[in-house]
Amino acid sequence: MNSYVIYLVPALGLVGLAVMAWKSAWVGKQDAGDDKMRELSGYIADGAMAFLKAEWKVLSIFVLITAALLAYSGTVHEIGGRQIHSHWIIAVAFIVGAVFSATAGYIGMKVATKANVRTTQAARTSLKQALKVSFTGGTVMGLGVAGLAVLGLGGLFILFLTMFAGLGANQVRTAIEVLTGFSLGAESIALFSRVGGGIYTKAADVGADLVGKVEAGIPEDDVRNPATIADNVGDNVGDVAGMGADLFGSYVATILATMVLGQEIRVTDSFGGLSPILLPMVICGLGIVFSIIGTFFVRISDEKSNVQTALNLGNWSSMILTVVASYFVVQWLLPEGTLTLRGVPFTKNGVFMAIVVGTIVGAIMSAATEYYTAMGKKPVNSIIQQSITGHATNIIGGLSVGMKSTVIPILTLAAGIVASYYFAGLYGVAVAAAGMMATTAMQLAIDAFGPIADNAGGIAEMSQLPPEVRERTDNLDAVGNTTAATGKGFAIASAALTSLALFAAFVGMAGIDRIDIYKANVLAGLFVGGMIPFIFSALCIQAVGKAAMDMVQEVRRQFRDIPGIMEYQAKPEYDKCVAISTQASIREMMLPGAIALITPVIVGFAFGPEVLGGLLAGVTVSGVLMGIFQNNAGGAWDNAKKSFEKGVDINGEMYYKKSEPHKASVTGDTVGDPFKDTSGPSMNILIKLMSIVSLVIAPYIYGIGG
Repeated sequence: MNSYVIYLVPALGLVGLAVMAWKSAWVGKQDAGDDKMRELSGYIADGAMAFLKAEWKVLSIFVLITAALLAYSGTVHEIGGRQIHSHWIIAVAFIVGAVFSATAGYIGMKVATKANVRTTQAARTSLKQALKVSFTGGTVMGLGVAGLAVLGLGGLFILFLTMFAGLGANQVRTAIEVLTGFSLGAESIALFSRVGGGIYTKAADVGADLVGKVEAGIPEDDVRNPATIADNVGDNVGDVAGMGADLFGSYVATILATMVLGQEIRVTDSFGGLSPILLPMVICGLGIVFSIIGTFFVRISDEKSNVQTALNLGNWSSMILTVVASYFVVQWLLPEGTLTLRGVPFTKNGVFMAIVVGTIVGAIMSAATEYYTAMGKKPVNSIIQQSITGHATNIIGGLSVGMKSTVIPILTLAAGIVASYYFAGLYGVAVAAAGMMATTAMQLAIDAFGPIADNAGGIAEMSQLPPEVRERTDNLDAVGNTTAATGKGFAIASAALTSLALFAAFVGMAGIDRIDIYKANVLAGLFVGGMIPFIFSALCIQAVGKAAMDMVQEVRRQFRDIPGIMEYQAKPEYDKCVAISTQASIREMMLPGAIALITPVIVGFAFGPEVLGGLLAGVTVSGVLMGIFQNNAGGAWDNAKKSFEKGVDINGEMYYKKSEPHKASVTGDTVGDPFKDTSGPSMNILIKLMSIVSLVIAPYIYGIGG
């Protein structure tokens, strides 16, 4: 066996982390502006850390209790006269996954709170420099997430293979079985981080908008608005830390799903029969390298350059390089001849074609999302037109755009599933998702630069810098809204493919060969599963609404009870608003998270694996549709509002900020905020987490309800 190949995986993860450290140091060396800018940035950084500490206190209790339960229930393996309790190892893997996921979010938040004020200062000189600083901050986030994921998976896999060496034929299967704990830990933290961060950011955003912009008539990030610091903190804890943990979990789950199916493929190769297992890890490791190369293509020359084009160039270059490299990796790792998984034959060329399919699916999903959410495109323009006749028609227009936006992505996903299965069976579906996620570092860099630019604009407004500074940051922020939406579309596409692979792995481990919807209990499970994304979304949106009401009352109180705020003679009590968002998010994130974790356990042990399979099918289909709808509706509403702030021509008349149509667009944006930043992006974690929980309990529900 060429044992060096297995060590290549964590080595590539270390490469990503080394470049991350270099770029992080570069961001730290940039000019942070004057004392007022530094002070405001300090408030934001302190608020973000206060939230993370409060969240981590709660989640640490959850992690320890869950790890104890995992360790308690398990099997004992005899290895060389020693007894090894595998689920103690699963418990350790769970803790490591949770810690790595939280660390990924922390890295992103830390650099984002450094990069925001430095982007503001850079925007005082040029758009080119502002893009360089904000995108480099996003790159740190992307490389941190991908590097930690590849290092964690590769390192733990080597460790577990060594620990279970005495099991013979069951060595690899057992090593991957306990590796599911790593993914479970990552996805659990991702769900709570995404939901908690989303509640925080949108409670602050909605509260700041409703009282500041709508009632008081002051700009969005005016220093007089007591909620403005909480709003800017929210960009970091929700759109950066939450997003980092989110994509860390997605990345790990995608690779693991391919490994679980890969270990069922019996091959004779030069790698000890491990080539189908090593393939997704190697491809994703190389994706880090090509993402690093792609970052050098993201540059503009002057103020008139198109920022979106620069980001697309970096994204496409990293994707194309990864696909080309994948061909040679597949040819090198996989053996000649026919491979078989569950009776479906395929070849290594079919595996490469499945990777190509996954990349194409990701590209089409991103393009479709960009079309439905970008400024200047027909869907956003339709919302602008409907804002002329008031708030209600703006809402109707946004809902319509969100619903219509599901058609192309779902048809693309369906075609991608059929095509990848045609080329390489279920392994093809899983490896298509791995190919799509390979350039996660670049995808996340593009995604994370948006919140940094948003914060930079807030600091510019609060510092009362010249208008051209805010114009440059708004330019970046508008592109960031679109890239954030495309990133969410990309994540939900990967979640759909990954969930199908996890579903297939669950069926194998649970000892069933089909899900028969002619059975009443299975059909009932399907309907219950379809309902879960709706109640989950309702709880998330309700939490934002409740917290926003508290925020509105607090902002009104400060305007009423603290004289001199509007005349810049008194400083608002920013910390009170930060505390409201923090407490609300920690309190309200628990119930949605509990639904995702507990429901599969109850259904599995009460009704058996076949009913649980029906539940997972319902959750996956409903969750993907809800995720696409909410993400795109929210993104379109947001950019419709931003279009008015730039100025729009409707039937020969120009409309700007504070016009009646603009006020209607603010209402739409307020409704869309929890859609696109709380419940919508949580859908991909929900469907993967429920699949992973089901996979973990599969051996223990074998035969129940048969």
